[in-house]
Amino acid sequence: QACPHPLVVIGRDARHGSAEFAADVAAVVGALGGRAEVLPRPLPTPVLAAAVLLRNADAGVMITASHNPPQDNGYKLYLGDGIQLVSPADTEIAAAIDAAAADPAMAEALGDVALAAAPGPVVLGEDVVQHHLDLAVSALATDAREVRCVYTAMHGVGGDHLLRAFGQAGFDPPHVVVEQFDPDPDFPTVSFPNPEEAGALDLALARATAIGADLVLANDPDADRLAVAVRSRDTAASTLTPGASFVALSGDQLGVLLADHLLRHCPGSHRQVAMSLVSSRLMAAMADAAGVLCTTTLTGFKWVARPIVERPDLQYLLGYEEAIGYSVGGLVRDKDGISAALVAAEMVADARRRAETMWDRLDRLAVEHGLHRTAPLSVRLPGADGMARRTQLLGALFADPPRRVGTASLTQVVVLQAGRDFPPTEGLVLHYDDRTRVIVRPSGTEPKLKGYLEVIVPVDGVASLPAAEAVAADRLAQFTAVFKARLQAPGE
Repeated sequence: QACPHPLVVIGRDARHGSAEFAADVAAVVGALGGRAEVLPRPLPTPVLAAAVLLRNADAGVMITASHNPPQDNGYKLYLGDGIQLVSPADTEIAAAIDAAAADPAMAEALGDVALAAAPGPVVLGEDVVQHHLDLAVSALATDAREVRCVYTAMHGVGGDHLLRAFGQAGFDPPHVVVEQFDPDPDFPTVSFPNPEEAGALDLALARATAIGADLVLANDPDADRLAVAVRSRDTAASTLTPGASFVALSGDQLGVLLADHLLRHCPGSHRQVAMSLVSSRLMAAMADAAGVLCTTTLTGFKWVARPIVERPDLQYLLGYEEAIGYSVGGLVRDKDGISAALVAAEMVADARRRAETMWDRLDRLAVEHGLHRTAPLSVRLPGADGMARRTQLLGALFADPPRRVGTASLTQVVVLQAGRDFPPTEGLVLHYDDRTRVIVRPSGTEPKLKGYLEVIVPVDGVASLPAAEAVAADRLAQFTAVFKARLQAPGE
């Protein structure tokens, strides 16, 4: 009603049913008087997010289940600002759906005859794909390009697009994991198509070891996330020699490394970064030292990207969340695994020509801002009553949180309110006097409780780093044990 002939851009991945679901969306848009435009083929989610702004669309729809199992599919909705919807738009849409379901005229408008007669969508050309490639390449901040990469598309839609981006940027082509390069909705080489899952990177790591690569890059199936592995500390200094071992960086480690790179190479007096609440506090410390605004947001990129539009006067260098999601430069108002891969490769190339490693950079940040170490905690509650037990266990933690862990005492409890911070149920932030922080929240869709632990240990020079690492590891182990015990029902 507010927009008589809305323009909706529709994209899809290569999962089972994605083509049919995208066609259904286009038919519904056309039957209701809207204008549907579809991407020319299965493409990464960030291409769709960028196309919403390029086409000045009223909304965008991406058919994808991202890194979910093969049997799943899903639907991402963007509004005209290029960001996924948030309240109150979500509740307004839900109310409109309920009203439409009870309206006989709407049922007739969306019947088989009406849908068959609806005007077909406009198929967009390659210019919309090139637009995203141009954005991705523009995120680069230096001319460093000498780096040897191994890349896996994880059976998703990122492969061809990433190779085009690397070629346009002037990098040598990455060595691809052939077995995982072409889109395959059955994901035959992995038990779970998520680069963070154990074993998902095995083929890529083996390839990197064999050819003496500098780093491994991995997208999830819709290429909006990025995982990175680099040479281990003991083999990092050698150059392009086979046999090196590789270590996957955590989402927080990659996030602060990207921030460090961009803060050093994108100068200016009006800059900002953003991160989700459950991400490491190290980026906030780095931003504060650099005189850069750091906004801590709710979880999800629909929030992490929001400072792009809320503070247009500030250059948005990076937004990140610990679940390997990164938006470089705010060029796409969502996480973008393609542009992040380009900048990660540039970052390693730039460090390499200065005879530095990623471990050297992390050590330098630890000396400057304290050693920050994070660890996840996930407690699954199986069974038909799992969701109910999830609520009960979280309520018990609210009522009586651990007051003392080792030598650390609880100093502050912050309740994250339902509907404002973590819908649909509440979460909890616990602060301890040794600067340890524990966040506990329920999964939004599963009978699971999720914890995010972070310890901060002062560092007095590089020589004291091994002792600080030992302290951090011991402290994380203590907190993990205590909270894991508290978040499990008796007998589990």
